[in-house]
Amino acid sequence: MTTATPALDQPRLSAAEVAWIWIRHLASLLLPVNALVFLWTGPHSWWSVPFFIVPIALAELLDKSAVVERRQPMSTLPAWPFDSLVYLLAGLQLLIVFELALMFQHQAIFSVDMLLVLVIVGGSSGFSIITAHELIHRNKRWEQLLGRLLLCTVLYEHFYTEHLRGHHVRVGTPEDPATARFGERFNDFYRRTVPAQFRSAWALEARRLGDPEMKLWDVRMLRNRIVHGIAVGWGVAFAILAVFGLASFVAFLIQAFFASRLLEAVNYFEHWGLTRSGRRVAPVDSWDTHSWFTYYGLTGLSRHADHHSYPSRPFQQLRVYDDAPILPGGYVSMVDMVMARNDEFRAISTEELRRLGLGPFADGGVPPETGSLETDLASASEGAIAGARGRRWRALPVWLRAGVVLLSLAGIATLGGTLEPRGGSFLELLGWNAWVASGFALAFAARALVTRFAHHEGLAWGSFFAVLLGLGLLIG
Repeated sequence: MTTATPALDQPRLSAAEVAWIWIRHLASLLLPVNALVFLWTGPHSWWSVPFFIVPIALAELLDKSAVVERRQPMSTLPAWPFDSLVYLLAGLQLLIVFELALMFQHQAIFSVDMLLVLVIVGGSSGFSIITAHELIHRNKRWEQLLGRLLLCTVLYEHFYTEHLRGHHVRVGTPEDPATARFGERFNDFYRRTVPAQFRSAWALEARRLGDPEMKLWDVRMLRNRIVHGIAVGWGVAFAILAVFGLASFVAFLIQAFFASRLLEAVNYFEHWGLTRSGRRVAPVDSWDTHSWFTYYGLTGLSRHADHHSYPSRPFQQLRVYDDAPILPGGYVSMVDMVMARNDEFRAISTEELRRLGLGPFADGGVPPETGSLETDLASASEGAIAGARGRRWRALPVWLRAGVVLLSLAGIATLGGTLEPRGGSFLELLGWNAWVASGFALAFAARALVTRFAHHEGLAWGSFFAVLLGLGLLIG
């Protein structure tokens, strides 16, 4: 059986040594604090909102760096500083949801702020699921309840049941809806896994209550945890609608949707193409990464192989397994890759599985009905058709793609804005939104120009934000 390098058995660490390890884990505050600042400073002018994407871009840049973290945990590391960080992150997510509702009392649905909620707040809420994941694996009941409450803030509480009693038992098998199959595209996986995980959680809970065929009106349904999660999550959503209004309700739904989609992107690459060979989960049944930022910024999530071997082990004590397959990047960069460049992810991951003899390549095997890497990655499915459409879209010039997106958003904002109580006339909104779209178009044009002649990503994005800032200061 594969084993990890043993944890370092050292004398009790000094306070300074513990503090230095803990400080590195403060990288986990980057996304939630950025979301809070975004919400505390809103509503925003149209040109200032994209600046809140900078910390997210920084996270991805750090995640793509060559800095790795392979050191094993210290066995004498005290738990309480790291527990306090988990509780802080949980509190921040609850505060973010409240501040989101509060901000959109004073902002329109069809606004640049609402558009950026998807990335800034949705990204932070997706990160909060990592915190929830840590808590639901704890032994204390109140910590599990706190984790379930966090899942309710993204309308995904059934993850508690399905993850603990479904995924951890069936991972790497055809019966696990959260294990992505070899060759499966992310969008195909997403359409399959979301309803399948909910059905699985519902069945698991019905069996726990004593009747797999239990009817919805059965009195035992009052003890059904899936029903509890739906009631609390949607109770929060409709309370926001009643107290803060429609814009706040829409913002809450948007962040919940994107957070759950991020979760499934992570589920997708954590076990893609792997097939379990034994009754006990082995380290080779999960993908790992050695990214420094994923380890410290995402509370130990990089060491997923050890988590499946010892699910109750706290994040700061997770170990590195040398035999686990290694992802081509950290978690932040992997989310971008599987969503935007899925062909690239599957090609690289296929080569890693081939190199290690895992998944369909175990025992010298070859994936069924395949004979080359090209045919491994091609199929006549709807996903393949969608992938071809995506490639045709990406083949268009950047300026044309940006123009189509900006004009579409301007049109939607104009039509939607006329229906809002605080909206103006159609012509007024059309003129304003056309100006905003033009401002972003100029910024994208500046970025494309610098990219073409300077070939420097940092300078290119610097020119993008410089143009936005200049236009904002000139016109407001």
